[in-house]
Amino acid sequence: MINIIPSVEEMKRTAAQLKEERKTIGLVPTMGYFHDGHVSLMRRSAAENDVTITTLFVNPTQFGANEDLAAYPRNLERDTSMAAAAGVDFLFTPTNEMMYPPGYKTYIRVEEWSDLLCGVTRPVHFRGVTTVCCKLFNICRPDRAYFGSKDAQQFLIIRKMVADLNMNLEVVPMPIVRETDGLAMSSRNVYLTPEERADAALLNKSLAAAKELYEKGETRATEIRAAVTSVLQDSPRIRIDYIEIVNTETLEPAGAAGPGTLIALAVFLGKARLIDNVII
Repeated sequence: MINIIPSVEEMKRTAAQLKEERKTIGLVPTMGYFHDGHVSLMRRSAAENDVTITTLFVNPTQFGANEDLAAYPRNLERDTSMAAAAGVDFLFTPTNEMMYPPGYKTYIRVEEWSDLLCGVTRPVHFRGVTTVCCKLFNICRPDRAYFGSKDAQQFLIIRKMVADLNMNLEVVPMPIVRETDGLAMSSRNVYLTPEERADAALLNKSLAAAKELYEKGETRATEIRAAVTSVLQDSPRIRIDYIEIVNTETLEPAGAAGPGTLIALAVFLGKARLIDNVII
């Protein structure tokens, strides 16, 4: 049976009790509106830990002034049912006021990496992500925290924060879960009209073209980027935010692709901003 914990103090007491009982804790931080990608993280955590905590908090500090905070999809009843079926023991559902009480002034930021890729058009985003994750780690005291690889930059930044601040937990990456046509699952996919949803399949198709080109021997970043661009331009509705080929250790642009290189993209499609990536 799943237990819903709505307050920070109750979650801290529960985590302290679990630690006293020497239980291993797996944490799945989310903003809710679950899909099979979220569920894959929960199931992995349930398989690897004594207890799994899933957090459900639409974090206001990672949204910019004109982004979709108010419109972000929410369905607590559905999410609770899905989490319970996936083996989650505790669903932590704090309010904005609990997480950021009056007078709140402290933020965590991974320098330089937060300004690259998605950080160019979303300048406050990663400061909000690292701050809320740091808070959730302190509240829930996990041994392992699970993150999907669709948000590759997010995962790398969180892993960097954990290493730099000597946090005592393992950050576990999980594979991208995709729809049958290859579109990476995302809560924001609900924003797409039927026509936009059909066009969204081009994201994964463009990355597959890049990977195929690499496998044929092409390593130049300019040529790989051109291949991705060519596929995305099959839809007049897609507006490219960025296509980048970067080193996964530094997030710096790579002039040539090689084993471990990240090809990442972000596009605007209707009301949605979609991201995807592939690691060579």
